[in-house]
Amino acid sequence: MVRGGNRDVAAGDGLLQIEDCLDPDGGIALPAGVTLISLIGRAIASVGDTVAYRYLDFSGGHHVSEMTWNRLGERMRAIGAHVQRVAARGDRVAILAPQGLEYISGFFAAINAGAIAVPLFAPELPGHAERLDTALRDSEPAAVLTTAAARPGIESFLDGLAAPRRPAVLVIDDVADTAAEDFIPTRIGMDDISHLQYTGGATRPPVGVAITHRAVGTNLLQMILSIDLLDRNTHGVSWLPLYHDMGLSMIGFPAVYGGHSTLMSPAAFIRRPLRWIEALSAGSSTGRVVTAAPNFAYEWAAQRGVPEAQSGIDLANVAMIIGSEPVSIGAIDTFTKAFAPFGLPRTAFKPSYGLAEATLFVSTVDPGAEPNAVHLDRHELAAGQAVRVAADDPAAVTHVSCGHIARSLFCAIVDPVTAAELPDARVGEIWLQGDNIGQGYWGRPTDTERTFGGRIRSLLPAGSHVSGARTDRTWLRSGDLGFYLDGELFVTGRRADMVTVDGRTHYPRDIEATTAAASPVVRRGYVAAFTDDRDRLVIVAERAAGTARADPAPAVDAITEAVREQHDVSVGDVRIVPAGAIPRTTSGKLARQACRAAYLDGLFG
Repeated sequence: MVRGGNRDVAAGDGLLQIEDCLDPDGGIALPAGVTLISLIGRAIASVGDTVAYRYLDFSGGHHVSEMTWNRLGERMRAIGAHVQRVAARGDRVAILAPQGLEYISGFFAAINAGAIAVPLFAPELPGHAERLDTALRDSEPAAVLTTAAARPGIESFLDGLAAPRRPAVLVIDDVADTAAEDFIPTRIGMDDISHLQYTGGATRPPVGVAITHRAVGTNLLQMILSIDLLDRNTHGVSWLPLYHDMGLSMIGFPAVYGGHSTLMSPAAFIRRPLRWIEALSAGSSTGRVVTAAPNFAYEWAAQRGVPEAQSGIDLANVAMIIGSEPVSIGAIDTFTKAFAPFGLPRTAFKPSYGLAEATLFVSTVDPGAEPNAVHLDRHELAAGQAVRVAADDPAAVTHVSCGHIARSLFCAIVDPVTAAELPDARVGEIWLQGDNIGQGYWGRPTDTERTFGGRIRSLLPAGSHVSGARTDRTWLRSGDLGFYLDGELFVTGRRADMVTVDGRTHYPRDIEATTAAASPVVRRGYVAAFTDDRDRLVIVAERAAGTARADPAPAVDAITEAVREQHDVSVGDVRIVPAGAIPRTTSGKLARQACRAAYLDGLFG
C-alpha cells in the first residue's frame, strides 16, 4: 500500500485509464470515487518518484524547483494537518500566495483536509485589491494559506478586511514535514465541492462558482479527449496564474496521466516572453506539450519573444489553446508567422471556448484542424444573423470558430427572451448542460437560479444541437452570445457588453477594432467602447508606446470619423489615456463595465 491523498491507495489501482471513463456510447462516465485527491493518490501509487510539477523561478536569476508526486503527497498531509486544526470539513480555506510550488501544495492540501479551497492571490497583485476584498468577504474563509515572504502583506490586508471573522493565517513553508503524521484522512465524495472559482469580474463584481470533484474530473477528460492529449507523455507548460480556471486545469490534468507541468509566473512571461517559448521547446523535445493563453499573450510573444534563427527552438510538437475571450485571427496569424520557422505547424492552434461556470472547457477545434475564420456582415450580425460576405467587403468582420462541443456536454443557442432554441446562423445566448457545470454561485441563491436554472421552452423540430439532453436538468445561461455555423460554435461576445445607440445594437469589439486601426496613437487591444448614462457612445483608448507626447486631437478626429463611416454611429466622447489606465480582469480581459464606471466617476479627466 502507498499512502496517498486522503486514503491509502493500492498500487494496483494504477493511473486512470481513459477507456474506463467512457460508457458504451462513448460518453464520459467517471468511475465511482474519482476525485482530484484520488487522482493524485493514483499518481503517487504508480509514478510516485517522478516529477509532478516544475517551477521556473526568474525572480533572482534562474532557479528550477521540482516536486515529485510522493513529495506532493507528503506536503498535502503536513499542510492538511495544520488546516484541520483551524478549519472544519466544508470550511473555506483561501490560498493567498505567490505563484509557485507552495501554492500548488496549499491548494491540494486544503482539499485533502476536507475543506473547500478558494484559490486567490496575494494582495500585491496591482489593481485587484477590491476583487480580493470581495472574494474574501464573500467566501468567509476559516484560514488563509500563504508563504513567509507574503505573510506581512497578507496580515496587513486582513487587518483592513471588513468580515465577520478574521481567518487564521498558515504559512506553508513553515510547516514541517513531520506534521504529516497528524493528518486525519477524510472521505471526499465526487459531488463534494472541491473549490470556489471566482469569476474575473469583466461585467460584474466577482462571484464564486462552486466546482465539484465530478465537474473537475469530467472537464479534465473532456479537454484531454477534445484536444487529443491521450499520449501519456503529454506535459503542460503554463505561466497562467493559479487562481485562474485555466491555470488550475494546467495543474489538474497531470494527475490524470501521472505526468507533469512546468510553470512560471505571469510576470516572468511578461518581462521576457522568450522564457515561455524556451519552456515549450524543452517540452516539445521530450513529448507532446500543451499550453494555453489569451490573445494578447500570443501577440506579445510574437513581438518580444522570437528567438534567434540558430537558437535550436523547436515547436513541432506543441498544442496551443487560445481562448479566454473571442479569439483573434490576427493573434493566431501573427504568432504563426513569427514561429513557423521554428517548426510550429498551423494545426498547433486550438481556438477554444470556456468559462468558470463550466469549470472551464466547453469547445475546441478538431485535433488535426487548422483555425477556421469566417467573414460576416457586421450589421446583420448585430441584428442577430450570421451572413457570410467577402473578406474585402466594407462591412466584413472576422470571427474564429471555437470548433465542436466537448463530449458529454450539450450546448444550445437560445433566444434569451423566449427561451427557444435558435437555428444555425442565428445569434443567441449560449446555454450549457453537463456534469462539468458548477453547482452555482457560493451563497447567492437568487443569482444561482437566474444563471444555472435555465429551462429551454422549445427545441428545434429538426437540426437541434441538444437532442439527448436531460429534460429534468436545468441549463447554465452563460451570458455569452454565439451561433452555430456548419456544426461549429462561434462566440461573438458578452450580452452585458453590447452597445445600443439610437435603437441599434453594436458589438463593442468591432468598434474597438475600428478605433485601433484609425490612428497609430492607439494601443491595439487596449480600447474600451460603451455607452454613458445618456446612451452616448464613449470610446476610451490607451496610448501606444512612444506616443506619450503626441497631440491626441488628430487621433480623436480620426477615430470619430472611422466609427461613423464604418458603423454608422456617432461618437459622443473619445478619451486617449495613458497605457495601463483601462481596467482589466485578473485574466487580462477588458473590464468594460469597470471602465464605464471609472469614466462616469471622472477618472479619465
